[in-house]
Amino acid sequence: MGNICSKSSNQPDAFSSPGRVLGSAPNPPAQDSSSAPRAPLPSNAKPASNWGSGPSGRTLGSPAAGEGNGDATADARTKAALAAQKRAESASAAGSKGKLGTKLAAQKAQTQNQTLNEASRDEVAARDADGAAEARRWQ
Repeated sequence: MGNICSKSSNQPDAFSSPGRVLGSAPNPPAQDSSSAPRAPLPSNAKPASNWGSGPSGRTLGSPAAGEGNGDATADARTKAALAAQKRAESASAAGSKGKLGTKLAAQKAQTQNQTLNEASRDEVAARDADGAAEARRWQ
């Protein structure tokens, strides 16, 4: 409530302005931008009037200047699509599954009961092997 009731003639808060490094001089009064010192321009800088005279850029996906009307791009896309389709068809062929592919197909074809029975048999076999190993150690 102190800010609401205070007079405008009070000095502003000391922390409301940007800080400065200890030992430096206080901020100089603001100068006109036209009289402010400027750094010299490099010797190879081009004036603003020449900027529009050079080659203009192109949007993404548009053909470059030497590519013509884009028929080559469309032809390359169709060729790539056909090649991808041939690869997909050959990969899905039944003859190229191999040993791992046939095992995977057999696992996918199993029902839940068959999967549980197989896991149970594996667990019983592991327990029997552990029991046999323990019996051998008791000699």
